[in-house]
Amino acid sequence: MARPKPPTMADVAAAAGVSPMTVSRALRKGTSASSETRAKILKAADELGYVLDSTASGLSSRHSGFVAMTIPSINNTNFADTLRGLSEGLKNTNLDLLLGYTNYDIMEEERLVRSFLRRRPEAIVVTGGNHTEQCHKYLAASGVPVIETWDLPKNPIGSVVGFSNAQAGELMARHLFENGYRKIGFIGGYTQRDTRGYDRRTGFLKALKDLGLDDTRVADTGPPPTSMSAAANALTDLLNRYPDTQAAMCVSDPAAFGAMMECHRRGLSVPGDFAIAGFGADDVSSNSIPPITTIDVGAYMIGSNTAQIIKEALKDETPQACVQNLGCTLTVRASSGKITR
Repeated sequence: MARPKPPTMADVAAAAGVSPMTVSRALRKGTSASSETRAKILKAADELGYVLDSTASGLSSRHSGFVAMTIPSINNTNFADTLRGLSEGLKNTNLDLLLGYTNYDIMEEERLVRSFLRRRPEAIVVTGGNHTEQCHKYLAASGVPVIETWDLPKNPIGSVVGFSNAQAGELMARHLFENGYRKIGFIGGYTQRDTRGYDRRTGFLKALKDLGLDDTRVADTGPPPTSMSAAANALTDLLNRYPDTQAAMCVSDPAAFGAMMECHRRGLSVPGDFAIAGFGADDVSSNSIPPITTIDVGAYMIGSNTAQIIKEALKDETPQACVQNLGCTLTVRASSGKITR
């Protein structure tokens, strides 16, 4: 399949019924075009997914030499591992990384993608498969390799390197059930912004329901990223509302650590009185006392595999998009030991 060509200034001009020169003036600072004409041109540009190439006049080779990437959090070691995998995978390619921080805000992702495309990156890597309609248009019309990571979107824009967050939640629910727990809760998974965390929660609660268990024991931690203190507060809320709860999965390993520290403060032993599980195979999960049961999704591999896709796509005039489902692995540790009470 041939790589799609991005819309041109001539395409915008034709759609708006003006000349390319008028489009050029209207899309640049200090425009002399009327407000009515400019509004018509901007509308046509948005509908086509066109972004003005601000580097075109200075790049005779038409190669910018950088790959753009958006991540939702800069203090999450999982995303840092993915970034490291991508960076190391692109070594010796003369490609640099331009990083954008979205703070789990899809409107900010749209702004960053638009800004990136003004500089014509060689490829764009985004975290997750949930985008605004306009951002989706920009990515689909970009004409460069687009890789969606950390998710398995139903309608991929280009290539995908990820896993099913819902399956990760289901895997943990069944593990806790098999270890004898029947009154199980979930901490985190705010619905409006962290769609991947919400998918984990959805998969977890669905599995509980399928197993014939109560699926209402949920404690929100507020907008992402979930801090340790927010998770500790959520555990308090969970136990206040459901004091007989025996175990909980947390949306991330740092959240699980925060919840476990709250257990210690309350004099609850883990897992003797309350079992804790997390997600992400973060360093904190393996170094806490007790070590925390978690889900490993191969964060570094997501980055390194993405780098390989980019390198192959840039060598091929007609690259084939691919979907890599890396799956997830349950890592059982002491925090979710078999029920003893």
